[in-house]
Amino acid sequence: MDLSLSTRTVGDRTVVDVGGEIDVYTAPKLREQLVELVNDGSYHLVVDMERVDFLDSTGLGVLVGGLKRVRAHEGSLRLVCNQERILKIFRITGLTKVFPIHTSVDEAVAATD
Repeated sequence: MDLSLSTRTVGDRTVVDVGGEIDVYTAPKLREQLVELVNDGSYHLVVDMERVDFLDSTGLGVLVGGLKRVRAHEGSLRLVCNQERILKIFRITGLTKVFPIHTSVDEAVAATD
């Protein structure tokens, strides 16, 4: 399966809508998107993963890298995910303590840093 990416602005946040699989083959595409957004001055990101079917360790690494990039600019990276199989990966790896994870884009955008 492929990876689909699109971006939109909601309030003062840039939302990255992600669909498909984030794995060793597709993760570089997501990495490029996050790097480009930060380079363009978008430091408050919401990654909407509601349509993600699969996430591996490479994808986790890309998300952590994106978090480090925005934090270097005093920004934030919030995740939107309500699929148990994806949430389980974040719990097992302890990344629920690193990433704010929300159930909807509206909730993520409304959250304060």
